[in-house]
Formats: sequence, structure tokens, C-alpha cells
Amino acid sequence: MNRILGRYIGEEKGPLFIVLGAMHGNELAGVKAVQQVLKMLELEADQNPDFIFSGQFIGLCGNVQAVVAGQRFLEKDLNRQWTVSHVDYVKAQPKNALRAEDKELRELLDTILSEVQRYQPEQLIILDLHTTSADGGIFSIVTDELSSLQIAVQLHAPVITGMLQGLRGTTLHYFTNHLFNIPTTGLAFESGQHDDPDSVSRAISAIINCMRSIGCVHAFVVEDRHDEILIEYSRPLPKVTELRYVHRISEKDEFQMQPGYVNFQKVTAGELLAHDKTGAIRAPFDSFVLMPLYQSQGENGFFLVEEIYQGAY
Repeated sequence: MNRILGRYIGEEKGPLFIVLGAMHGNELAGVKAVQQVLKMLELEADQNPDFIFSGQFIGLCGNVQAVVAGQRFLEKDLNRQWTVSHVDYVKAQPKNALRAEDKELRELLDTILSEVQRYQPEQLIILDLHTTSADGGIFSIVTDELSSLQIAVQLHAPVITGMLQGLRGTTLHYFTNHLFNIPTTGLAFESGQHDDPDSVSRAISAIINCMRSIGCVHAFVVEDRHDEILIEYSRPLPKVTELRYVHRISEKDEFQMQPGYVNFQKVTAGELLAHDKTGAIRAPFDSFVLMPLYQSQGENGFFLVEEIYQGAY
């Protein structure tokens, strides 16, 4: 597995569009989607003489070592290490002294910085692709920037606002913090359950819709047979929700989610959601459950969100 999955450089200057896959090593849908989109772009360029691509698209593998090991992470969650203080610490260490996720962070950071310096874009867009251990829902996670929300609503999936307040040290926290002195927009897209083949299809649609939204391609170029699947899948789901609660866990808690929960399943106040060594864990209010934990590694047992906007896709 290479860090750089591939790149496509347009004839016209435009945004630098970076797509991250496998920030967690057991989430391969994003990697596969990037590889498929690169093939689709090459095919479109060969078959359509009017095809124009503006900007540069590059796909990157986040945690290469964890992908090889087939694990979410080796020592610690790579997508929780992107705090300014920790990144500064990693940057100050000799490269040959780094291990596991710190080594991954340094290499990924160096690669992104190199791409930005080489292309000198006027706009940087970062799309971080993920999957979940539970079934039942796809969604986008946005930052507080309006541009992030504007792109997300065009991906034909529920949008989660306020999520970054419930998480720590993600790529969105770090790379959208005015790091490059150029306008930078970040968002994450969860395309479904880890092993669901349709998760790859939905990630492909998210990449292509994002390209359309930011002006890399015109609205009706690049054939995307998966788009309708994504729209139909999202139709019964809430349009925009806001994070209201995060249940944080550690290994010593002996957390165990109740079986059968899926993303965006409605729960009622007092409903039994999980157990840990202290006893029952119940929903504090009526809401939708998000990302119930059904894997051995993770720092969050579940999230609760509430709908704040109803509308059609």
C-alpha cells in the first residue's frame, strides 16, 4: 500500500482536492473509491474530447501500517492525534525515532505540505472518507465554515453539525485551522458499514459530487451510476442533525453496546443502549443514535444527534 494512491492533474488551474482514505486501517472503502475514481477520470478523458478538469485531485492513504495489519490502528487512533501540540511534538522528533501512528502522521503531513507547495493552489479542499462498524446510515461531518456545509449538502447524505465539538484531534480540526494561508475547506464522509460493498459506491459518488461542487468538473460529466443509489439510501434519513451527546469510553470501562443498533435509529429517553462495568447506560433524551461501537478499538461508545432541519434530497 503506497501513501499516494494516485493523482489527476487538470489542464486548467483550479483547486487542490485531496481525498484521504483509510485514516483507520480497517476502513478500506475510501481507498477503493479513490482508485476507481482515478480510472473513471482517465476513461472520461479518453472518450470525451470536451472533458475539462480544473485543478488537481490526489488520493492519499492515511494509516498505511494499520492497513497492512488489517487493524483500525496499531498503538493509537491516528484520527485523534491532530492537535497542534502533538503535531508540533512529532515534527520536532527525528523521523527515524518515530513509530506507529506518529510515523504515519509525520509522513502524511509531509506529503500534504509537499503537494500544496508544489501546486500552489488558490483553494484547498480535503475530503476524509470513513466507514462505520454499524449498519444503517451514511452522513457528512462538517466544520464550522459555511463552505464546508455548502459542499456537504450536495453529497446527497445527512449532514452532522457540531461533530467536531464532540471529537478531538481529527484531520478536520488541524488542516482547516488556517494552516496553509490559503482558503481551506474540510469535511468527512461516512459511506456505510466497513464491509458493505455499497460503501465503496457511495464513497465514489461523494468524491464525484464534491468535484462538481468545487468546480473541478462540469455538472454532467464523469458517468456516475452510483449517485441514485446514494440518494435513495438517504431519502428516509434526517437531512441535517446536530450533535447533542458523546459517550466516551476507555478499555477499562468494559463497554458493551446493546446489539442491533444502526446509524440514525431513533431512541427514547431512558432506553437501554449499553452496559459497562458500572451498570446500564441509558439514553438521556429522545434522539437518533450515531456510530454505535461494534468493534474492539475506539474511544467513543456512541453519539446522539437531534434533527434541526427537514428537507428533501
